[in-house]
Amino acid sequence: MKAPDPPRSPWQLFYGGAHALRRRWFRDRARALPRPVISVGNLHWGGTGKTPLTAAVAAHLRDRGLAVCVLSRGYAGEGRGVRVVSMGGGPLLGPKVAGDEPVLLAGELPGVAVVVGPDRWQAGQQAMQRLSSAPDLFLLDDGFSHLALRRDLDLLAFPAADPFGGGRLPPGGRLREPLAAVARASAVLLTGAVDGGAAGGDSGPALAEALRPYGFGGPGFTSRTVPGRPRWIGRPGEIPTGSSVFLVSAVARPDTFTATVRSLGYEIAGELRFADHHAYPDASLEQIATAARSSGAAAILTTSKDRVKLLGRLMDVPWAELPVHAEPEPGFWRWLDGEVDLLRRPPS
Repeated sequence: MKAPDPPRSPWQLFYGGAHALRRRWFRDRARALPRPVISVGNLHWGGTGKTPLTAAVAAHLRDRGLAVCVLSRGYAGEGRGVRVVSMGGGPLLGPKVAGDEPVLLAGELPGVAVVVGPDRWQAGQQAMQRLSSAPDLFLLDDGFSHLALRRDLDLLAFPAADPFGGGRLPPGGRLREPLAAVARASAVLLTGAVDGGAAGGDSGPALAEALRPYGFGGPGFTSRTVPGRPRWIGRPGEIPTGSSVFLVSAVARPDTFTATVRSLGYEIAGELRFADHHAYPDASLEQIATAARSSGAAAILTTSKDRVKLLGRLMDVPWAELPVHAEPEPGFWRWLDGEVDLLRRPPS
């Protein structure tokens, strides 16, 4: 695995310089919360497996007996200010107000609080006051570029299918920050890895080594993204293997969703793809229902992220979701536990 050379075009240099100035601005201005903050983020524009990784980290820390609060921006939610999405008992708000990913996390993480707000420091402060139990630790979802909040650990996800995003920033590239930003990361994870933790012969340690020239000094790990069996929504049971399904998705990498469904042995009768974080207005629902009926499929199959926005709105058409979860390698959990123990150790 080899990272690309830094881009030399004037626009790329200008964009990279702007990011450097932004980092310098926040270096002494970032505000801290009264509990440790762990960020899970990425350099790419979506599609890195970050949300399943966030869920896995939150569940692991919860199972260690820690009171965990996920802080999220609530992207695409129409609510304003700080919103408590969950106190640990499931979603209190819908995706239209809170955003799809926070509602998904709230539903999948019993015992974990979820709070959203554009100012994550303010959201954390209100979480300390409004939650029934003050958090032991904050988990910052999609937080790598949120420099206004000081964090204690930065976990950075790189998709195995496209780890370096071509090494370029917009408008022609797929990175939201230059690869040099990896110097801020505590650890990197190759997400979506296959074959027991490797992807195309590469691994987490190889990713870390490839990023050394960019200033990264931490460890690298692999994290598999594992699909479950497609399950019915609104009734128990799973869709039998070999069934004909109509796919509906609004995610950053729909090709991955399609390939996964096919690999599980389902016949794809048709597909509709919408832009990432699509809100599914009534016109989209009519389009989905018409296309699905015309396809003759036994069910509409969607992602868990889309399910939270479609729940209760397509009940006249049988539909189901494909759950996925992240499985980081055991070495990652050992490393994370050691780091968390250090963060929570009382000052001498």
